[in-house]
Amino acid sequence: MPDIANNIAYLKSQLPASVSLVAVSKTKPVSDIELAYNTGQRIFGENRVQELLNKKDLLPSDIEWHLIGHLQTNKVKYIVPFISMIQSVDSFKLLFSIDSEAQKINRVIDCLLQIHIAREETKFGFSMCDLSDFLQKEDVALMRNIRICGVMGMATFTSDTGQVKNEFAFLRKCFNSLKDSFFNESSDFRQISMGMSGDFELAIDEGSTMVRIGSLIFGER
Repeated sequence: MPDIANNIAYLKSQLPASVSLVAVSKTKPVSDIELAYNTGQRIFGENRVQELLNKKDLLPSDIEWHLIGHLQTNKVKYIVPFISMIQSVDSFKLLFSIDSEAQKINRVIDCLLQIHIAREETKFGFSMCDLSDFLQKEDVALMRNIRICGVMGMATFTSDTGQVKNEFAFLRKCFNSLKDSFFNESSDFRQISMGMSGDFELAIDEGSTMVRIGSLIFGER
């Protein structure tokens, strides 16, 4: 059995104060999340809407839930009432859907733009070309019920640390480019979510402000 409390304490001792820890609790039972919560951990990441809905009401209401997996537009309405952040905004259709559903209940939802940085085609995310074209045409500031807070990316699953490092560096460059071109006046646009259990040190070296860690806290799935 993993020692969840000690694992979180160790991780937090390794993270700079500027880096937030998202405890990735997908597939893990409510009892494990409670153990993490009791250490003071408040941000938890889930991949699937149904699993998140099944857990949420069994846990304390001050948990900040982050949706970190691919989100279908027809499921947005189920999480908008309580979600703290949607990190995996990977299409313009999804962005509009979040804004529309949030408007219905008068909430503003924090979102990250997921950018495709990996070599694997199976990963979701915007290309920088498409994103730049969209942001030039559309005034995102007019979407009153979303708050674009930065970018998210997933590196290639590989033992080649040089490749992973380059992908993280690319995401940081994407962030800087978007900040300079489209979000220069926004104090909200400040998050770079990158780095998981196997590569979070590399991600921090390349400028990550938010790491998504599961197995180093809860054990292997």
